[in-house]
Amino acid sequence: MFPGRGYNELKVGDKFESSMTMTETHIVLGAGLFGDFNPLHVNETWSKQGKFGGRIGHGYLTSNVMAAQMGMILHGTAIAYVEHAIRFTAPVKAGDTLTTTWTVTLREDKPKHNGGMVSFSGVCVNQDGAKVADADCKLLVKNNG
Repeated sequence: MFPGRGYNELKVGDKFESSMTMTETHIVLGAGLFGDFNPLHVNETWSKQGKFGGRIGHGYLTSNVMAAQMGMILHGTAIAYVEHAIRFTAPVKAGDTLTTTWTVTLREDKPKHNGGMVSFSGVCVNQDGAKVADADCKLLVKNNG
């Protein structure tokens, strides 16, 4: 595990990117974890008749794919994940590879916490380059060193 970026190492405009493939397992485990068994997510026959032509992943899954990257960028330096606002713009299906790019948009010094609040803007696209979500988040982050 690499050491995370500290507040003192982040600059407005810094970008971070990662990719992962959403699998059938993610969707099935998500249904059980969230307790959301809407047929849109768990019933292929029913969902084929709908707008998306088959089952889609829960929005929570896409949101978590995006948010999880913050845990990797700020491994050991994040004090708190304070805010997360997301807009879903296209469905995600099993087999889709999602690429998330986060950009630092604002830094607010918080000397009391030996760091500061960092705002990020993110976009998530699938393997075809279609935007599936965009989000904004804020994390309280300590300095490294």
